[in-house]
Amino acid sequence: MIQLNDIKKVYFVGIGGIGMSAIARFFHEKGVKVSGYDKTVTPLTSQLEAEGIEVHYKEDVEGIPKDVQLVIYTPAIPKEHKEYQYYLQNGYSVVKRSDVLQIITQSSLNICVAGTHGKTTISTMTGHVLRHTGFGCNAFLGGIAVNYNRNFWSSENNVCVVEADEYDRSFHKLSPDIAVITAMDADHLDIYGTAEAMEQAFIEFTEKIKPGGWLISKHGLKRSSELKATHHITYHLSDVNAHVHAANLKVQSGTYLFDAVVNGHVISNVQLNIGGLHNVENALAAITVAHILNIEDEKIKEAVAAFKGVKRRFEYILSPGAAKVVMIDDYAHHPEELRALINGARSLFGDEKLTLVFQPHLFSRTRDLADGFAEVLDMADEVFLLPIYPARELPVEGVTSELISGKMKKAKVSCVTKDELLNRLSNEKINGNIKLLVTAGAGDIDAMLMQIKKIVE
Repeated sequence: MIQLNDIKKVYFVGIGGIGMSAIARFFHEKGVKVSGYDKTVTPLTSQLEAEGIEVHYKEDVEGIPKDVQLVIYTPAIPKEHKEYQYYLQNGYSVVKRSDVLQIITQSSLNICVAGTHGKTTISTMTGHVLRHTGFGCNAFLGGIAVNYNRNFWSSENNVCVVEADEYDRSFHKLSPDIAVITAMDADHLDIYGTAEAMEQAFIEFTEKIKPGGWLISKHGLKRSSELKATHHITYHLSDVNAHVHAANLKVQSGTYLFDAVVNGHVISNVQLNIGGLHNVENALAAITVAHILNIEDEKIKEAVAAFKGVKRRFEYILSPGAAKVVMIDDYAHHPEELRALINGARSLFGDEKLTLVFQPHLFSRTRDLADGFAEVLDMADEVFLLPIYPARELPVEGVTSELISGKMKKAKVSCVTKDELLNRLSNEKINGNIKLLVTAGAGDIDAMLMQIKKIVE
């Protein structure tokens, strides 16, 4: 196994990915020479460059460093990628991000957050709570924490908070002391084939929990009885049959106030200042981790109140009260994530007309979950569907955004290009038809946010 202390130079193929960039920052902070490739300039790659990490944007076998001890690649890159193939064919140590996380965490106390949705927010909340309370942790996150504008931070305390990604079975490389499972809904069927196979992968993830370790899982998960851990407790927003739940929940001036009931212990008057009822539930999971680590109640409450959220997770682009139109952006790309997003907006803004812009992500996901997308999008009042963002996939015949719109029955729906969207939103704004605008998707819709904001504000 590779020894981290032996690595002086490391190269990343796909350095701009949210998980890859966290590992790049880890090495950079340790004084390792870090460089890498990505296909496009993004705010994140620009930030890496500003921090002193070399990034280039054209496949260039001649220009890549030849004296690196380690090459890390993302499974999202095509197998025929020229740089990847060069390193592979010339005897370099070429590993996936998950392999590196395995090495980094082999001797630490690990808090690993898994699940088909919610894991980024919970892992970020948990890392924040541990940092804010002074407990300390190394955080490897799948999103940018608004508090720190980072997806990675380090600590002298040998504790790691890791977002445990189910894609490509990456989370099987981890050894949790505390594991969280938020959901096991069907997703990544291009990898797993069936919903049952994916559920089995989560069961196998719990088998990685260290002896004496803890599992915190969402109450009511299918096959929950098959999940394995020495200590297993469940959480839920409101179900009192869960070991952990919220009580006396109130909405006050756009924030949530509640009591966190943790295995009979009550942490009273917790204040959460980010939107979405699902985020109250996410906070309960993070609070439970902190409680297991014996962090004091008052410190936990102070940390939760100070949490500013995760970029692209129920993120206010235009805040309530600050503008005539409220605009919320979210990474939601699965039907259940969209359901939580819409329910969260409804919980704060009632029956206000909800206009939703959604960019489907992956042809395979759109094909497999079209019925679910249509059902959930019908919860909005008006929906604009952008073309499918392909990411790592080639087009699939007959699979377009119209596959979703054709199954919708309630909401007013339009399939539009990006340019058509901007024109339509401009007309809707002129006519006074936009009050609550939600943008969602895991593709490149976030690159349009400032244009959209300028039109509707």
